[in-house]
Amino acid sequence: MLSIIYSEDFLKHRTGRLHPERPERLKAIVDALQASFSGDELHWQQPTPYGDRNILSWVEKLHTPEYVQEVASLARKGGGRLDLDTPVSVDSYEVALLAVSAWWDGVDQALQRHQPAFVLARPPGHHAEKQRGMGFCLFSNCAIAAHYALTLPEVNRVAILDWDVHHGNGTQSLVEDSPNIAYCSLHQSPCYPGTGAATERGFYNNVLNLPILPGSTSNEYNPLFQERVIPFLKDFNPDLLLVSAGYDGTHADPLAEVSLKPDDYYFFTELCLSVTPNVVFGLEGGYDLEALARSVVATISACL
Repeated sequence: MLSIIYSEDFLKHRTGRLHPERPERLKAIVDALQASFSGDELHWQQPTPYGDRNILSWVEKLHTPEYVQEVASLARKGGGRLDLDTPVSVDSYEVALLAVSAWWDGVDQALQRHQPAFVLARPPGHHAEKQRGMGFCLFSNCAIAAHYALTLPEVNRVAILDWDVHHGNGTQSLVEDSPNIAYCSLHQSPCYPGTGAATERGFYNNVLNLPILPGSTSNEYNPLFQERVIPFLKDFNPDLLLVSAGYDGTHADPLAEVSLKPDDYYFFTELCLSVTPNVVFGLEGGYDLEALARSVVATISACL
């Protein structure tokens, strides 16, 4: 049985009419999962309330307190924007803290059960940098989860795989100075946010960026996974693998130009599970509702 960490509270992060990162993304995924899997296959779990754990202090370790307060202040005032693409609504601050807590729950579930967990949360996080949110992202969920995991007695090394079509500039910037965290990203280039050069290696040779040309398909992705990504992750020998699971690499997605099929994520997931059974998949991008839902179903099918 696979744990799905989800709350309807994640729908309260309102981004405005026609914004790509909208609550309907989660609704489409939930509908698809309930139609595709039985109650014996999926365990739906509410995230731990962020007030029940030390979430805020951890967020302020990875982000500056001034930036965290900026998000909180915008929410208290009824909403606003961090930049043109990144809105904050009245509930966004609390929802973003709950998303961090959900990622922690994913870590705990994967380590306790030695099997994958899927964090179905928003807002996404991999573009959020230390001093600013951007690219639809408020707090760096994955990076915070990685640093949290390193405080647990059973974890010495954490690997992160970011298969979102956009480079996770925020995640990389917040983990590349840790010798106990490895970061690997496959991302379209050129594309937003314009980071993630193949020459970047991190502070401890712990970063592997693999830029992908527009129009690429599984013909380009699969060899990279088999020959570069999986060997890099296995060589690092992580106790835990976190996957920034963005599904905006599908051909139907409106925000990029890579041409993967939803079923390709089944193969990517199988390869991830060959690294360690302790895997947390956490939602990042993916903006065509049908392709997004089908891609998540493919990932969970491989886990089961």
